[in-house]
Amino acid sequence: MLLFISFIIISYLSGSLSSAIIICKLTGLPDPRSQGSGNPGATNVLRFGSKKLAIIVLLGDALKGVIPVLLAKLLGFSSAELSCVAIAAFLGHLFPIFFGFRGGKGVATAIGVIFVLAWPVAIFAILVWILMAIIFRYSSLAALTAAVLAPIFAFWNSEIPVFFAIIIISLILIVRHIENIKRLIAGAEGRIGAKKNEY
Repeated sequence: MLLFISFIIISYLSGSLSSAIIICKLTGLPDPRSQGSGNPGATNVLRFGSKKLAIIVLLGDALKGVIPVLLAKLLGFSSAELSCVAIAAFLGHLFPIFFGFRGGKGVATAIGVIFVLAWPVAIFAILVWILMAIIFRYSSLAALTAAVLAPIFAFWNSEIPVFFAIIIISLILIVRHIENIKRLIAGAEGRIGAKKNEY
């Protein structure tokens, strides 16, 4: 039990390491929370930074979800325990203790934790995201579509605790995108690759 609680804390702290904020600070770019959409994530860094930095942020956000859950899995945690560790990492990204609890939307970190919990579901979500992003060029729409469809796919391709964890993560992702949904409806959402003055 002590090891499990320790991993919950470690996982949350891992998730709290905002790749976007750290990378921007190291490279001399402004805080992503003060630029573009205000979201400390890869898509926003792409708007005012570069593709290279956006990719680094994307990988960093995914890895901070992968690493604690993978370590817990290697230590023999049950699927229910792994699911709790995964949710802790995800919540750490959304509400980072190191950055005033102002985190990102959680898409990359969600993919990272789900990849360890049920890799077929993660691959499915990534493919959905890519397809929607290519067709519509809206990162938020791609993420929302993946969040809606992932639990359906998970129902057939994951254990029960993992399935419920994915439902929780997907619901939170949708809630975190409420403002994006409003902008999509209003036709004011920024497209992938758009600069600050394009949305």
